Amino acid sequence: MISLTINGLSVSVEKGWTILEAAQFLGFPIPTLCHHEGLSPYGACRLCVVEIGEGPGARLVSSCTYPVEEGMKVRTASERVVRARRMIIELLLASCPQSKVIQDLASAHGVRTQRFRQEHEDCILCGLCVRMCSEQMMAGAIGFRGRGTGRSIGTPFDVQSEVCRFCGGCMHVCPACQLRCTYNQPEKAVCNSCANLAPPCIEKEKYGDMMCYMNPCVACEIK
Repeated sequence: MISLTINGLSVSVEKGWTILEAAQFLGFPIPTLCHHEGLSPYGACRLCVVEIGEGPGARLVSSCTYPVEEGMKVRTASERVVRARRMIIELLLASCPQSKVIQDLASAHGVRTQRFRQEHEDCILCGLCVRMCSEQMMAGAIGFRGRGTGRSIGTPFDVQSEVCRFCGGCMHVCPACQLRCTYNQPEKAVCNSCANLAPPCIEKEKYGDMMCYMNPCVACEIK
């Protein structure tokens, strides 16, 4: 067993677990997008970022790929983590504003504006479809192509794959291919139609190095 501290709570978890697995097992909510049960961790979206360490040496890491370590100190909802997640959500909205999955994440994390250039490229390169096709469908019909700004997902040379069975597994897990929202103009990049009308206390109070991570928030109801 590995002993560590998560949000000030001393815990013990199985050796080999990732921080995300430990947090989920113990009930600490961490948002994810490119992570999917049954698929290998990839760490593409960085939405599951957490803060480890203390003082000037503390750093942000993706919890879905970072293994737990003896004596590790983890914060899943520090002010630094919350700022980073909101920034990531804004970037995701710039690439795929019509994704209901991303719009719901924006509403849940209090993102009300999107400050970056609207791209409407839809694909966010999370790799879910590639891993689903390879690891669950055992086909490997699609994959990543190119590098940097030219990186994309598709079949080699854009030729229809002979091993594709048209199972739809790639579309089933794709955040861009699932339910769609209609807002697609830069000034309306954030829909917030599903926003909680009673926002949590995350903006009202800070508890030292931690911000409220209750999900759903109940602290404001306690008198």
